[in-house]
Amino acid sequence: MTALTLSTAAASGLRADAIVVGVAKGAKGPVVAPGAEAVDKAYDGKLAGVLETLGASGAEGEVTKLPAPSGFKAPLVVAVGLGAVPEKDGSFGAEELRRAAGAAARALSGSKKAAFTLPLADAAAVGAVAEGALLGAYSFDVYKGNAPSDKAAKAKNGKAPLAEVALLGAKSRDRAHKAAADRAVAVAEELNRARDLINMPPNDLDPEAFAAVAQAAAKEHGIKVTVLDEKALAKGGYGGILGVGAGSAATPRLVQLSYTSSKAKKHLAFVGKGITYDSGGISLKPAGHNETMKCDMSGAAAVFAAVVAAARLGLEVNITGWLALAENMPSGSATRPGDVLRMYSGKTVEVLNTDAEGRLVLADALAKASEDKPDAIVDVATLTGAMMLALGNRTFGIMANDDTFRSAVHEAAEESGEPAWPMPLPSHLRKGMDSPTADIANMGERYGGGLVAGLFLKEFVGEGITWAHLDIAGPAFNEGGPFGYTPKGGTGTAVRTLVRLAELAASGDLG
Repeated sequence: MTALTLSTAAASGLRADAIVVGVAKGAKGPVVAPGAEAVDKAYDGKLAGVLETLGASGAEGEVTKLPAPSGFKAPLVVAVGLGAVPEKDGSFGAEELRRAAGAAARALSGSKKAAFTLPLADAAAVGAVAEGALLGAYSFDVYKGNAPSDKAAKAKNGKAPLAEVALLGAKSRDRAHKAAADRAVAVAEELNRARDLINMPPNDLDPEAFAAVAQAAAKEHGIKVTVLDEKALAKGGYGGILGVGAGSAATPRLVQLSYTSSKAKKHLAFVGKGITYDSGGISLKPAGHNETMKCDMSGAAAVFAAVVAAARLGLEVNITGWLALAENMPSGSATRPGDVLRMYSGKTVEVLNTDAEGRLVLADALAKASEDKPDAIVDVATLTGAMMLALGNRTFGIMANDDTFRSAVHEAAEESGEPAWPMPLPSHLRKGMDSPTADIANMGERYGGGLVAGLFLKEFVGEGITWAHLDIAGPAFNEGGPFGYTPKGGTGTAVRTLVRLAELAASGDLG
């Protein structure tokens, strides 16, 4: 993991591989952003002009490298675009700072140390730059067989992530600055751990292996953990989880992570879909849709990371995380279309499509989570392709049984830099899931499929419990090129939203 330090040292005297400065897009060309005054002075106040000559405009995410001025110990200056100059008070938003820091960190892979002189107007800015840089520096090369094993060789070949980020202008003795930096480290490290899990191939991350990772982290951070294996699931009547995992040699698991605080006044439950590989089962996915299905456990990865991050931050809230883990495979023992499963809640479900499996494992976990009567339940899942059609591949949908809570979740996501959008749960779509054989079918009308899935899950939430559903199918796995602080592959989306919800609950500001 990339190290983070706070420093008040002068940019010219700091030993580093590069100095990162911010540049904004002005009406008449690039404008050097606050924080880089000393660097600009060393260029005789002509840094903006030099950058413009090199083709820089200050556009968001644009990276321009140039030799450092005379007298600097760092050999390189890296100018990163922040986007348009702010029209109101001249202050850049947290997400603009995160993305710029992330783009710079990605551009400096293979470097040992970089000093960031981006605008740090307050502690919130310190946290944003730190978070963006740490997330942008992420890489996943565990399975690169030809990659050199020693760090020095990796750095020479540009394969190692940026080793150290120094935030210039951030004061280590300032409590607010230090707290913001510490939060950024905890959240970024756990979010990057979620990315690792999402990127891990399914032959190494089956339900049992995922549960083992959760057990190890729980032990390290004082979190109580309970793992139900296939025998315990059968004894407990978890027909949904067992039904989805029935076709695989890798048996399913239900993991409970319990973080408690002696000062907690609220209890949240987070439920994550953890399909470690989704072939579609008997309703096999068509060619071209299987290659990235290792990411179908992104919801469980997000829940796991959020609970551990909350524990590391010592938040004054009780959180129970539920990881519903199974592998969905076709075989002679697999659940068939037309089968009826008796769920943990006692309801029966007619399975019309075995590729609508996520809602089945979540249904069992939601019913179980409801027994504790938490103040709110939030489930996270790569649930439907329909949500990707509706919102694209960078925005997740939010459904809820309470409009006020849905708005609170949306605000938490936006504050965290995770694009999201509130979606309805139209009651007329429920009729499409009526079954002549069982209490409910796992499929309904074709149109509005993401909303139908939300309505199905709602059936398994305990009466009177506030609940929200995050369908992260779009942004969970980035198949395109990296951007900002978002890498190619697993993104760890929803982790920061869940952590923010936990912070709001701890402070009494969540409903």
